[in-house]
Amino acid sequence: MTQMTDHGPTFVAVHGARPHAAVATAAALRGVIAAGLGLAALAALVMLMWISSPYPDSGLGGALHVAAGLWLLAHGTEVVRAETLSGTPAPVGLVPLLLVALPVWLAHRAARDALESEVGPRASAGVVVFGVTCGYLLVATGAALYSSGGPLAAEPLSAMLHLPLLVMLSAAAGAWSAYGRPYGPLPRWLPESARVALARSRVAVAIRAAGVAAAVLLGGGALLFAVSLVWHLGAAQESVLRLAADWPGRFAVLLLALALMPNAAVWGAAYGLGPGFVLGAGSTATPFAVVGEPVLPHFPLLAAVPAESGPGTRLTWACAAMPVVAGGVVAWITARAGAGSGPRREAAAWTRGETALAALLGAVLCAVLMAVLAAAAGGALGTGSLASFGPVWWLTGVAALVWIAVVGVPGALVLRAWWLRGLRRGVDGVHPGWAAAREARWAALKRVSAGLVAAIPALPGAGAGAGRAAPPQEPPEKPEPETPPEPAAPEPVALESPPPASPEPELSEEPEALEPEALEPEAPEEVSEGLPTAEDEDEDEARLVAEADDASGAADGDDVPDGPDQDSALPRTDADSTPAESDRDTASAPAEADKAVGAEGADGRQ
Repeated sequence: MTQMTDHGPTFVAVHGARPHAAVATAAALRGVIAAGLGLAALAALVMLMWISSPYPDSGLGGALHVAAGLWLLAHGTEVVRAETLSGTPAPVGLVPLLLVALPVWLAHRAARDALESEVGPRASAGVVVFGVTCGYLLVATGAALYSSGGPLAAEPLSAMLHLPLLVMLSAAAGAWSAYGRPYGPLPRWLPESARVALARSRVAVAIRAAGVAAAVLLGGGALLFAVSLVWHLGAAQESVLRLAADWPGRFAVLLLALALMPNAAVWGAAYGLGPGFVLGAGSTATPFAVVGEPVLPHFPLLAAVPAESGPGTRLTWACAAMPVVAGGVVAWITARAGAGSGPRREAAAWTRGETALAALLGAVLCAVLMAVLAAAAGGALGTGSLASFGPVWWLTGVAALVWIAVVGVPGALVLRAWWLRGLRRGVDGVHPGWAAAREARWAALKRVSAGLVAAIPALPGAGAGAGRAAPPQEPPEKPEPETPPEPAAPEPVALESPPPASPEPELSEEPEALEPEALEPEAPEEVSEGLPTAEDEDEDEARLVAEADDASGAADGDDVPDGPDQDSALPRTDADSTPAESDRDTASAPAEADKAVGAEGADGRQ
């Protein structure tokens, strides 16, 4: 990073960032490479067919001219076939949609790689898209000029219209992918009302529903075409044998049929929606009937056109099931999003008008998409009776709109009402069943915990009492005094205790009042039986004095050496005690007797 700070504003240059001219030049180079790769791939395929053909009717130059014409046709450009049996040039506008995938992917990849390979801050997406488009069109201009003298010459006006549009849209999609496919912010050149409407969730739901419904229609059309082709397999084989007698020619026919498979799926979808498709001037194939007498060229895919269609047949009912399923998909997706989710579904749910509007918007978007696909899947194969082939785009769009709107809008309202059944409209917006189950579980926890669990809390994000389906029977801050104690908890304790009338709780409350009343009547009788009298004390004292005299006499008669160790080793008896000690022992005897009598009295009461 470099800075200039001398007498002026500060300029900061970030290493890695390139000017727009350099970015546009690099992007243009990538566009040239992308166009060259697509042209080379088709040229290699045509060269392989030319080499393997046993009877090549032209040289290498003719094969390269055909490759350039096919490459331009893959971009939607109408080409003119100069060599015909009648000698009149015939336009070819039926574009194989599978070939369109090749240039679309290459242009998309070129723009995405140009943005992802930038070091430092990314350049503007508009600069990259412009550079890729210019480089790609440079090669396309050369290919169009080269094909003008060949068997498949590009029509100039069609090339000027279709080529830039296809390349620019593909490059813009690649730039969008490089930025992570964001859904905003929307361009500022859009009106504010349009930006606000597109930013709503209902629009996103409608877009998703339209895409899924279009996929259902295309899948049903492909299935319908596959069943019809298998049903008419013999006619399809005969058409292949008439078009080519050798294996390289048959292989080329099969490759062309494979490239037209997406077109056949769109034709089948239009057939299932009702309008059908055009088979030349004045001829139309619908589920109800085949109008006119089509003169079809020999081609395996055209051999699958049903000729036995009519009202009330199984084919008609099978075709009617396809748009019904597509409308049901729109209804399901819209109602699922409109019904909301979570404990506050009613508060987050859409209204009936919003749900119906989202379903109708999904039907409109699906109709637009099907109309665009129908326009791209058809075209001319020649002049006269071959001037128009494929579905009529506006009829296909209208039929898709009618079918999906008629099925999708009422279906979305019915599904929404079904999923929101039982919910009460109010401030809380909580399902009563959920609130009742929550109350019951919390009450069970409080009973098991003997009142240790607090009152049931409110649901998160709701006000006081928002989680309850009915008003509470007791204040949430009190531990339910009205609830009786569970008998199962105290029963084991009562069985283990000795007698039911235990005096321990009473003694702990009034110990001073119970003990004197129990001891007073029994104390005199038991004390009179156990305490010594005065005569017994005199006899004991005389006995102790006599024993002391005998002990002293025995000590005088024996020759025992004097010494402190001898005296200290002798055990002390009752005679050695002094008269004061004897008096204390005598005085403590009645107290000990009183204690014994009290203990016996207590045992007797127990």
